[in-house]
Amino acid sequence: MSPSVRLQEMIRVIRGARTQGEERGVIQRECAAIRAQFRQADNGTRSHNLAKLLYVHMLGYPAHFGQMECVRLIASPRYNEKRVGYLGAMMLLDEKQDASLLITNSIKNDLSHSSQYVQSLALCTLACMGSAEMCRDLAPEIDRLLRASNSYIKKKVSTVCSHTHTATPSIMVELGVLHGAVVLITELCERNPDTLEQFRKAVPELVLMMKGLVMSGYSPEHNVAGISDPFLQVRILRLLRILGRNNDTASDAMNDLLAQVATNTDSSKTAGSAVLYETVLTVMDIKSESGLRVSVTHDSVIKRFLVCIYLYLLEVLQKIVQTDHNAVQRHRGTIVDCLKDQDASVKRRALELSLALVSAVNIRSLMKELLLFLSSCPPELRAHTTSGIFNAAERYAPSQRWHIDTILHVLTTAGGDVRDETVPNLIQLITTATELHCYTVHKLYRALITDISVQSLVQVACWCIGEYGDLLLRGECEETEPVQVTEDDVLDALETVLQSHMSSPATRGFALTATMKLSTRITHNVDRIRSIVSIYGSCIDVELQQRAVEYNLYTKYTVHLHNVFNDHLFLVLNSMISSDRFFFLFVAIAPPSVTVYEKNGVTLKLQTDTQTDTGMTVTLTATNSTDGDITGLTLQAAVPKSVQLQMKAPSGDVIPAHGLGQVTQTVLLNNPNKVGLHSDTVQIDSFPSTAW
Repeated sequence: MSPSVRLQEMIRVIRGARTQGEERGVIQRECAAIRAQFRQADNGTRSHNLAKLLYVHMLGYPAHFGQMECVRLIASPRYNEKRVGYLGAMMLLDEKQDASLLITNSIKNDLSHSSQYVQSLALCTLACMGSAEMCRDLAPEIDRLLRASNSYIKKKVSTVCSHTHTATPSIMVELGVLHGAVVLITELCERNPDTLEQFRKAVPELVLMMKGLVMSGYSPEHNVAGISDPFLQVRILRLLRILGRNNDTASDAMNDLLAQVATNTDSSKTAGSAVLYETVLTVMDIKSESGLRVSVTHDSVIKRFLVCIYLYLLEVLQKIVQTDHNAVQRHRGTIVDCLKDQDASVKRRALELSLALVSAVNIRSLMKELLLFLSSCPPELRAHTTSGIFNAAERYAPSQRWHIDTILHVLTTAGGDVRDETVPNLIQLITTATELHCYTVHKLYRALITDISVQSLVQVACWCIGEYGDLLLRGECEETEPVQVTEDDVLDALETVLQSHMSSPATRGFALTATMKLSTRITHNVDRIRSIVSIYGSCIDVELQQRAVEYNLYTKYTVHLHNVFNDHLFLVLNSMISSDRFFFLFVAIAPPSVTVYEKNGVTLKLQTDTQTDTGMTVTLTATNSTDGDITGLTLQAAVPKSVQLQMKAPSGDVIPAHGLGQVTQTVLLNNPNKVGLHSDTVQIDSFPSTAW
């Protein structure tokens, strides 16, 4: 980094440091360059270098060697240098350092400057780090500026007065700018009770100011959440409380005002709650009327303050739960009750704390409360709630069935607010839960025919039907009440998804793929499947069109090869590697065991397990020797119409890399008529040139 590098460039390089050591190296080199330039004569880069040094100071690195440079720049006649010098003084100097005394004369000169902006720089610095000696020496200049007509300067002076009284209580100055004046008077009254009688004379003026704020219209520069300058209102109320304490006259003068503030302040916002809170404290602390005390302790007011207390307590518990989980568990019931609170802020804090309390011991009971909350929570909290439920379920699920049921419940309730990875994660979970395939496909089928508006739920349902449709059609399920479903029922459901205007392109892709997969699991509706799929051969969506064309090519050019028992069986392997779909067409010799495909790292073996006069059971085994997993595996078989084919569900759809696992699928073949079929296959390697 060159010594003349700009501040923005230095910040960029520091932020780009990959390690703390690299950051320290960059800062050390830059500080060395800044030191060297500070020793040189004025070359116009002093303010530039000091600005860089102040950024280094903000990062926590030593920058004390720039103190004298601040003194030099403050004495400069150029405004841009003077501004950086004063900023450096406020950051690098304090009232305890001797160097701060060196700028007293420069501040005195600048307080008499013709420019209000230069005067403002001096006043801000004095209010920030002015020592008792500086305040005492500069008191005449401060008093002179306080009597000036410029309100911009008077606001700055009021801040100086507040600091001056803290540093040197003996110095008394009169103040006329609202906010600064109120802050100063409050501090004077708290530190010196002898001044109370003098300032009680100003109660009528304070009441008029407060009424003006309460009844004034919208003011963009002072409005906060619909409340006109709530900071000033709070300061005035706090001062009125001090002045009205134990004084009947002052209390009577502010009773009507306090009633008006309590009635007209909107406490639904934080700013309004702050004003109302100060109003209640003032009413209860002064000698107010009994009716006014009753009105400010009404249930609605107290409830609003309880909300603030809830927020504070929930924030405290959130900090404690990180170090003492069991201590917070004792308050779980109260925390869960806060989920039902009407205030959105309380709900959010309670939700975060409830999710932090989930453990393997309470996962079932606490998840019921979270799912109940999800059904009625505000829209802005749904995404956070679903994400938290998924994380808790994945970490502490007592069983796979409970895990699947919980996710399906979330998808049914708030499927539009789940993360994008929810669908593939749930598919992976279902795939590994082999014993729950029948239960899951029945449950998802019922959800699909009930509502197709939740896209994530529909996508998982379509995938599951495509994978385990044979279990659905069988109508036998021990885990749930079986439903008699026909092939037409399943295809009707998928076709409804394909034709619905609510279905996204991704959802249609799931439905179309499921429809194609069913062609290997049903026997009476293959022509209907071809008809459904063929429609999408000219679809405007490229993905759907590609899937439909590939399937149509397969069904159109399938060659029925030889007798199914002693000759050949025609198979199609359709898989996904790195999101690119490909087809393998091959002929496999059935008896008794043979490698029928071995290419691109994929090996497929066919083995005859049992064989009778009219039937045969074949097991297909796929392995993968490549470096990456092969996902989305689908095995398809085609036989003559005289032969009955039944393909069992595969053991999975992912072939692990490096041969670390395998996928198997059982095929049942039945040839009741013992028909012998023959056909020829001809391969044409080239065409006459006139054919093109």
